[in-house]
Amino acid sequence: MANVYPRNFSHIGISVPDLDKAVAFYTEVMGWYLIMKPTEIVEDDSAIGEMCTDVFGPNWQKFRIAHLSTGDRVGVELFEFKNQVNPENNFEYWKTGIFHFCVQDPNVEELAERIVAAGGKKRMEQPRYYYPGEKPYRMIYMEDPFGNILEIYSHSYELIYSAGAY
Repeated sequence: MANVYPRNFSHIGISVPDLDKAVAFYTEVMGWYLIMKPTEIVEDDSAIGEMCTDVFGPNWQKFRIAHLSTGDRVGVELFEFKNQVNPENNFEYWKTGIFHFCVQDPNVEELAERIVAAGGKKRMEQPRYYYPGEKPYRMIYMEDPFGNILEIYSHSYELIYSAGAY
């Protein structure tokens, strides 16, 4: 039997309607590093073309992609697909799949306001405390300017949940 151990998180792919605006948002507001500038990938017989056909099936034609990295070295791939459809409400939490990602910032309120100023929005009126009056652990759900759901934690995941959170 193979060893079971916790794997590291490598990266996440996020679909956006405007790659250039998304790169600006995630570098200027979230402070992430741009490690590969926006690039067009086309359906062809190159190694990357064949990899994409394996994933998307035939006739995907082309897309644009940029690669970023968070402060703790988690990769973020931003995708802009041809003929992309943007749902009016991207918060379908009841459907199977990833419905949000979370970042950590000790100043939850300031980052939330920066996101709103950049065209995002709050999904909650204000941050909530996990242990009101006891511990400073806070969180808030937000949307980036493209409708992707993100959460902000004030403290690490381990600190919040090792104390029993709820």
